[in-house]
Amino acid sequence: MMVLPGNMNLSETNTPRWIVFLFDVFLSVFAITFAYLLRYNFQIPDQQDYYMLYGILVVTGIRALSFVISKIYAGIVRYATFRDTERILLVLLIGSAAIMFVNVLSNGVFGGKFLFPFSVILIDFLLVAFLMISTRVMVKGVYWKLMASEERHQDVVIFGAGQTGVIVKQTYERELGGAANIVAFIDHNRRNVGKKIDGVEIFHYSSFESIAEEHDINTLLFADDTIDNHLKKELIEKALSLNIKTLTVPKASDWAKGELSYNQIRKIRIEDLLERDPIKLDESNISEQVKGKCILVTGAAGSIGSEMVRQLTRFNPEKIILVDQAETPLYDIQLELEEQLRFKKFEVVIGNITREPMMRKIFARYKPNVVYHAAAYKHVPMMEFHPVEAVQNNVLGSQILADLANEYGVDRFVMISTDKAVNPTNVMGASKRIAEIYIQSLNKLSKTRYITTRFGNVLGSNGSVIPRFRRQIESGGPVTVTHPEITRFFMTIPEACQLVLEAGAMGKGGEIFIFDMGESIKIAELAKKMIKLSGLILERDIEIEYTGLRPGEKLYEELLNVSENTLPTYHSRIMIAKVREYAFEEAKMDLHQLYDITDKGNTMEIVKSMKKIVPEFISKNSVYEQLDTKTKVS
Repeated sequence: MMVLPGNMNLSETNTPRWIVFLFDVFLSVFAITFAYLLRYNFQIPDQQDYYMLYGILVVTGIRALSFVISKIYAGIVRYATFRDTERILLVLLIGSAAIMFVNVLSNGVFGGKFLFPFSVILIDFLLVAFLMISTRVMVKGVYWKLMASEERHQDVVIFGAGQTGVIVKQTYERELGGAANIVAFIDHNRRNVGKKIDGVEIFHYSSFESIAEEHDINTLLFADDTIDNHLKKELIEKALSLNIKTLTVPKASDWAKGELSYNQIRKIRIEDLLERDPIKLDESNISEQVKGKCILVTGAAGSIGSEMVRQLTRFNPEKIILVDQAETPLYDIQLELEEQLRFKKFEVVIGNITREPMMRKIFARYKPNVVYHAAAYKHVPMMEFHPVEAVQNNVLGSQILADLANEYGVDRFVMISTDKAVNPTNVMGASKRIAEIYIQSLNKLSKTRYITTRFGNVLGSNGSVIPRFRRQIESGGPVTVTHPEITRFFMTIPEACQLVLEAGAMGKGGEIFIFDMGESIKIAELAKKMIKLSGLILERDIEIEYTGLRPGEKLYEELLNVSENTLPTYHSRIMIAKVREYAFEEAKMDLHQLYDITDKGNTMEIVKSMKKIVPEFISKNSVYEQLDTKTKVS
């Protein structure tokens, strides 16, 4: 990469807009001046000097005004495309039409004399169009030449021998020039094998390794978004083992102005590697529960809550009420709904779910039909040190909302729980399990259908290891992992929220739904793959550092208690957990006793009370392990 002053590289610098604007104005002045000279064979008659001066001023003024209005100077020149050329021609054509109009008006002002000959306007248009387009092409060519001289030559294999693959090849060759060499296409369709596209042969994907070794390939680019996830993972794994960079192209619907440019091609992310086959939803059932109804989402500014809101907008609810105490993230999702999703039927409420009077006002005012309860403290080590907050937010907050849902006749109440509520080893997981117990017991007495959903870690969510690893890699490491054997289940945020909607729609009330999380993944292996995907070499460029298990953390997550089993549903990815059920009065009394102890603030007594409610709560790597020892001794 070409290094510039101030540690800036060439790819990170853009020419200021005002410079591009002034340069375009300069070209306009040059074009109209040269047009006059050509028209009069470089010998301007004396009587034309006066008109020529005013003509240049008029043309320059009209061109400058048209540039400002159209903002054609705002594009990044090195990424200029055919669409940019079309815009330039259109703006210049309109400008020339305006110049002609002024010329006609001048005929009356100057007593039957035109400001300049119409041939000058034609020559000016042709000249300025040629100059503005050719200079952009030249700047773009010089840029990519410089990039090619500084970057390693790219020998590329493209997966996907369809239309997108052809567009990718043309984009590479157009924008990278000699720096790119498209060696081969690979495809899963054997009927294409042996054929050629634009002189490049198509191979079956099984030949990838041999092609890579024979030609010293350094880039594998996925240009087919219909590729099976298992095949995609297989090819990425092979590429990583050969230290080959992996790239992907966005869907055609996401291309800027409908045209692919080189800067839209991005690196494969760990989220892409962990993706599974798309979920098939019973959209008619979900729509029946949501369409035309008032939906309340707590924790609406969080990673799960905000995605729930996005998903719900598809089903045309009457209104969505977004509740959260985080002001800035709540404002961000508000802007996204208004500006990107063009969704207007929502209300934003800043509020804390533990404040019963405020929550009561929300229920009384909006009378929601369905509640999705995503608000919770979820960070295990933080809650291990702050059990008071875990109880107040995760238990008391959930009880307040559940009771209000019952009082105001909510149809469905869906609580988002966690796999850490299964055989909890930490305060956070235990607090969520207690909330589950209360909500499930309340279902027996209420007309409201109370439904609980459990799932593991979601990729990219607040507190997830993935954003943390990404920051550590970008800063040069080390990447910190608590233990070499620690494993976790993962799913994407949209995937989790889709399953919540499905489970919420299918629930009859009282169920605890668990989701198929796939295979558990070693966090250390996850870190290694992220390092490779970043183009770095482990232990040479960056290191992994093992820091030891954090308070309350366990090596392996579970989705079911040992004593539990599951029942299938019509959806292969959703099961019902068979759990011990509690009488409502017993659960309510346990919670009141817990709150009394919590008000006193003695953390050891609080956790002791939690363990009484949830006997399977056995602390790990925590100061509260002594409570388990005392229980065993007694």
